[in-house]
Amino acid sequence: MNKRPIAFITGATSGIGLGCARRFAQGGYDLILTGRRQEALDVLAEELRQQGTAVQTCCFDVRSREACQQAVESLGNQPVDVLINNAGLALGLEPEYEGDPADWDTMIDTNIKGLLNMTRLIVPQMVERGHGHVINIGSVAGDAAYAGGNVYCATKAAVKTITDGLRIDVAHTPVRVTNIKPGLVETHFSNVRFHGDDQRAATVYQGIQPLTGDDIADVAFYAASAPAHVQIAEVLVLATHQASGSVIHREV
Repeated sequence: MNKRPIAFITGATSGIGLGCARRFAQGGYDLILTGRRQEALDVLAEELRQQGTAVQTCCFDVRSREACQQAVESLGNQPVDVLINNAGLALGLEPEYEGDPADWDTMIDTNIKGLLNMTRLIVPQMVERGHGHVINIGSVAGDAAYAGGNVYCATKAAVKTITDGLRIDVAHTPVRVTNIKPGLVETHFSNVRFHGDDQRAATVYQGIQPLTGDDIADVAFYAASAPAHVQIAEVLVLATHQASGSVIHREV
């Protein structure tokens, strides 16, 4: 019996990560799922195992390089076929000169350093095996800054540049590298950004039908399923009435 491919997904307990877990399981992958909430990981793992998917979970924060290394080492020499660097967040929407430095540190450490931590640990074995695919979840915010987005936009611009740099660095190998840049996606993203203010978070999606985590998961699975000679380098995915990070038509 042929061995099923393995997808390693960070930030798998909600939103885009959750959508990717379900979509890749449906598509015949076994999974390694990570997140910071063990209970949520356990619930998701049980759901997917009942559907016939082999699931391993690791509860840790990608901001900690030591925790990342310990988690990967605990999995043994597992051949990861697809790494989805999804863990990320935005905090605050204040002008840069009024921003909270603690929020800045969390965004930089998660969105940039966390992605680098996982890439450094997983990609060497992809290069050695001559097989693998890295899918980074960036953002339309990485294309241009918007009001109040300052540091968050900068972190997603860094994701784009880091993804492009990795693609260059592995061009001599069969390893593929993809940057998916969503626009408005209705997840817990805005609740986190506004520190649990659900009412304020709801206004982000008023007057427009936003994307869902499942929509982005479909794009990620499409990229991973392309023929081996096809590399989906970058995909910008927007809601129909969103033209850019700052131009959104809302129905009154």
